[in-house]
Amino acid sequence: MAYNPFRNFGLKVLALAIAGLLWFTMAGEHVVERIVRVPLEMQNRPERLELVGNPPDQVEVRLRGSSGLLSRLQPGDIVAILDLEAARPGARLFHLRTDQVRSPFGVTVSQVIPQTVSLAFEVGETRVVPIRPDVEGEPAPGYLLGKITVSPSSVEVVGPSSDLHALREATTEPIPVDGATRTLDESVTVGVDDSALRLRAPLTAKVTVEILPAPIERTFAGVRIESRNTPAGAAGIASPGTVTIWVRGGRDALASLDAAQVAAYVDLAGLRPGRYNLPVRIDPSRAFGVSRIEPTVVDVTIR
Repeated sequence: MAYNPFRNFGLKVLALAIAGLLWFTMAGEHVVERIVRVPLEMQNRPERLELVGNPPDQVEVRLRGSSGLLSRLQPGDIVAILDLEAARPGARLFHLRTDQVRSPFGVTVSQVIPQTVSLAFEVGETRVVPIRPDVEGEPAPGYLLGKITVSPSSVEVVGPSSDLHALREATTEPIPVDGATRTLDESVTVGVDDSALRLRAPLTAKVTVEILPAPIERTFAGVRIESRNTPAGAAGIASPGTVTIWVRGGRDALASLDAAQVAAYVDLAGLRPGRYNLPVRIDPSRAFGVSRIEPTVVDVTIR
């Protein structure tokens, strides 16, 4: 088929018009230079190596182009790319060339600042560390924290050996317990504070925070002192004959406790008639514990 210069004539005219418009637009603008800060992307890092320290995440580049084009640049239009394929353990210097900067058409990169970047690498390791639940706040008045459990109890962490050896534990995101009156079950994210380290796989743990009623204290005054194991035919008389007892326990258990259930006594086993200073004893109970007795010792006469 013979070439026809007039085929698609309208489209050709439109293309020429657009090209001419662009040429006039560009020709009417001044060519300027500008230094801007751009992101530094690192690619092809060997899997066995880990970056240590605080590597730069930005560099400066000197750009050349029309003032209008440079003023319209958006974040991400210019990116410096550093290839780490040749990285080895230890401190290394990497060159940043202008051809390693991605830029839009019409923008020329004339310089990268700095021209070299110092990076340090260590061989990566893996370590299993315990997970510590991060519990914040206080339960409601009258309640206290009980047992705190986390499942799973440990996590695998990956990173540079020096940072990894200093790591003692991973933590969860904060679990607020302010004003709590019942046991909490929360699913929370696990992480590590050191930015050089990371979990081998993202992990969500289940944390159970036990909230228990706080022990309360009750006072029983005038509790009569009994004599036990009194010798046959004898009688024991305590002076004073009553004591005051302070007991602690759970709110429900102490609410139903009365003075008759708190027995005070002196043990006269093996004693002959006479006068003795004997300690006041209390029968043990699963419902409460004795925090104080006054007096603790009484004068006992056996007749």
